[in-house]
Amino acid sequence: MALKTLPLALAGLAAMVPPAAIAQTDPGTVTLTSIRAGMAGNWKGQLEYRDYQADRWFGLPVQVRIEIMRDGLTLIRHSDFDDGPKTGIVTITTAALLDPATGREQSVSFRKGREAELDTATLRLTRAEAADRWTIEETRDGRDDDRPARIRETTKRDGARMVTLKEVDFLDDKTETWLTRNRTTLTRE
Repeated sequence: MALKTLPLALAGLAAMVPPAAIAQTDPGTVTLTSIRAGMAGNWKGQLEYRDYQADRWFGLPVQVRIEIMRDGLTLIRHSDFDDGPKTGIVTITTAALLDPATGREQSVSFRKGREAELDTATLRLTRAEAADRWTIEETRDGRDDDRPARIRETTKRDGARMVTLKEVDFLDDKTETWLTRNRTTLTRE
């Protein structure tokens, strides 16, 4: 191949690279859409709950599979955790659709023995160092402990590790007090 035609051949190859792959290498193009695409795959770790009386975290093993549909905006998340010998494996499946123009995400979650949960959340990218180094804050109004609450989930990814911290502020009191409810710590398999 002549040197003059090499740039044209490289441009043709670049046109065949999917946009999500480009976002993986260029921190300037990190967006909510590219971040969600980069989460696809298998993860494992712990779903942890804070025991305030013992002042420590207790964890349950969890496995998570995340899929991004061909539209690039729909995410399917399958989470399995072992809730002990009495309950056994619990599976939660969530389908979420992102509107990249507004940062709003509509989702529905299914879990055996419970009603389906419909949510609308606002996602905000608060740190975007690279496609695998970012922080997203997700807020929504809902219920927690059978009380109306504002729910905030902060997800931080640093390479192959992703941690989500869930906090709630109950809306039936006069103060804004965020309480830590749980966290999920995952490592890419």
